[in-house]
Amino acid sequence: MSDKRTIRLVAVSRPAAIEAVRNAPDGYLMTLQPPKRSLEQNAKLWAMLTDVAAQVVWYGLKLTAEDWKDVLSASLRKEMRTVPNVDGNGLVVLGMRTSQMSMRELGELIELIYAFGASHEVKWSEETA
Repeated sequence: MSDKRTIRLVAVSRPAAIEAVRNAPDGYLMTLQPPKRSLEQNAKLWAMLTDVAAQVVWYGLKLTAEDWKDVLSASLRKEMRTVPNVDGNGLVVLGMRTSQMSMRELGELIELIYAFGASHEVKWSEETA
């Protein structure tokens, strides 16, 4: 059994969180973090990436939805890092992992994709609110 606990902070769970901290042995670690992306955000992300992949040719290439996820999520970072691949004949972009994004970060990525799509005349398959 794991000693790890996750408590979503809402009004009724805060006393339990405080008690867990109070009773934790010395040396334990506590991490507070924003919630991860929602299932709805994830579904929207992949619908949008699929639309972009179907409609945009990028520097003469048709990219997959997975490729577009890498291209667009790397654009969220203010600094981009690349390293040579192990064969030395190409580069690997070290980008953000959408699975590790918070709801806020994924929301920013979705907004970035909307802006990119607008500048490339992408027609979205799902209605925009």
